[in-house]
Amino acid sequence: METEAAKPSALERTWWLRAPAVLVAPRAVFASLRDDSDDAAEERQEPLTAIAALAGIAAVLPSPTFRHMLNDGSVSLSLVPVLAFLAGALYAVVFYWLVGGLLHGASRRLGSEGSWRRSRQTLALAATPLALSLLTFWPLRLAIYGEDLFRTGGDDYGRSDAIFGGVYLGIVAWCVLLLLIGVRAVHGWTWGRSAAAVALAAAFPALIVAASTL
Repeated sequence: METEAAKPSALERTWWLRAPAVLVAPRAVFASLRDDSDDAAEERQEPLTAIAALAGIAAVLPSPTFRHMLNDGSVSLSLVPVLAFLAGALYAVVFYWLVGGLLHGASRRLGSEGSWRRSRQTLALAATPLALSLLTFWPLRLAIYGEDLFRTGGDDYGRSDAIFGGVYLGIVAWCVLLLLIGVRAVHGWTWGRSAAAVALAAAFPALIVAASTL
């Protein structure tokens, strides 16, 4: 009985190590998602949920809401991480379920027989670079600019802000590339078919973003 109880926890621990490996060996890690049994999905759920949560926080920090938050004198710097955690968690949930559903629908249209759960987990795993940025990119940026990062007109604006913005866009592009690799590895598709699935899934969110900027 003790051996049977220890087995799942050991498999879960391997996923905590395997998930970050997607940064260096993406095809092999994504191929592991082909096993979509309940037991296999449960073993990787916690690390993938953690990745999604960290990615959500990293995604909301560059938003205008946070970049201008300290313009309001009633908001203290100590509130920023609390609000970032709450907003990031909410963003992660919406992104994980909604965009995961869109990816599942797009994949089904192109012949996939995989589950919505696997599409969600593929999406979460592809967000690993964004999650990593919360532990690397953002601490560096905060160390350089401090609270000016959340206030209009601070030292973070100008050429340096454009450089950091370019790096951030590079991180997002890395996530998109990983998603493309992941869809291809999970389904065994061609690059073209995989790109079509990703593009189809991204079309609706892209329209929303475009409409919000008008």
